[in-house]
Amino acid sequence: MEAAALEKTDAILEKWRPQKGNLIMILHEIEDTYGYIPPEVARKISRDLAIPLARIYEVLTFYHYFKLTRPGKYKISVCLGTACYLKGGAEILSEVKNILHIKEGQTTEDGLFYLESVRCLGCCGLSPVIAVNDKIYGNLKKSDVVDIISKYSKEA
Repeated sequence: MEAAALEKTDAILEKWRPQKGNLIMILHEIEDTYGYIPPEVARKISRDLAIPLARIYEVLTFYHYFKLTRPGKYKISVCLGTACYLKGGAEILSEVKNILHIKEGQTTEDGLFYLESVRCLGCCGLSPVIAVNDKIYGNLKKSDVVDIISKYSKEA
């Protein structure tokens, strides 16, 4: 791991070290910083805070928030909340899977796209919706998905 990345990790550990029950907060900040929990960072946390590595992975694998592999450049979040589901969210998810040839929680081989389903994006009036990183696409039809993905493929 690069020296700059290790410095970021050190700063996060120092920030949270004095707090009791700090592990989840440290892991959240690491996730926000790197987009996932790199194995070498998990080992560093274990060493620096004297927490068994098994305990760290116990937390990482219990909570769905944490990713153990690097996500793609573009995170596609497909809403499956009630409004989106009723208006075709499952079909939108299926179309994304078919186009990208990945399942939820996976990244495409080229590292461009990561796919997840979420329970709500807070845009029920626009259902069905997806988010690509922080951009929301609403009132979708299955046929819209290929154009959205193509736009990001071309940008890369």
